[in-house]
Amino acid sequence: MIWISATSIMVDDQAKALAFYTEKLGFIKKTDIPMGEHRWLTLVSPKEQNGVELLLEPLGFEPAKVFQKACKDAGMPYTAFEVDDVKKEYERLTGLGVEFSIPPKEAGPVMFAVLDDTCGNNIQLMQTL
Repeated sequence: MIWISATSIMVDDQAKALAFYTEKLGFIKKTDIPMGEHRWLTLVSPKEQNGVELLLEPLGFEPAKVFQKACKDAGMPYTAFEVDDVKKEYERLTGLGVEFSIPPKEAGPVMFAVLDDTCGNNIQLMQTL
């Protein structure tokens, strides 16, 4: 049997990403292991602290930088996080200064919004209606 224990998101600055993802989005730091210039730095949802870990992957590979910039410039979200109420999270996060490129919008069976994670990525918040 295979399962997902961790997934990664490329970030241009691990310390800045840690602050944004914990202080703004509400994730909890799970693992922080120094690895030379960078760290093995993972976060978890407060709802599922033993669930899938989000690795804040340092952006050190040149083709990855090109890919990240192309996604960002195209307005394409790098990943999506599920929330209970997109509109409520939008209000909470805009109150904290988070910038959104797409405010809450319905699309078929989902409501979504897209935010800037300040680390080079667009992130989609989604709610199943």
